[in-house]
Amino acid sequence: MSKFDENVALYKAQNSELGLGLSDELIVAVAKSLGPSIYNADSSKVSGSDSKEKETVKNNFLIKKLGLKDGPELDAAIDEAMVKLGTSNRNKYRVVVYAWLVKKFGKESLYSK
Repeated sequence: MSKFDENVALYKAQNSELGLGLSDELIVAVAKSLGPSIYNADSSKVSGSDSKEKETVKNNFLIKKLGLKDGPELDAAIDEAMVKLGTSNRNKYRVVVYAWLVKKFGKESLYSK
């Protein structure tokens, strides 16, 4: 099994354990779009308690990648994602957070073939 497949298995397991309802195809597509960052321990996870990290998710992913307009709904969605993945969960994988946000905002078409 490749390192990519091992990581994707972790993301799929977290999706299943938390009952997030994300499709395997979306998880794989988001993982591919993040490239090598999924292999770095620091960049592969999102810290829900770090305000700079939340700003990065909002600016670099929601606004730049998904094309959403800045507003309080983006901050609220990030906070909701942190709750969905468990506030005490230290392993909030970036792929799962991003896939959840893609689904939340109905942007799955950006990740379909």
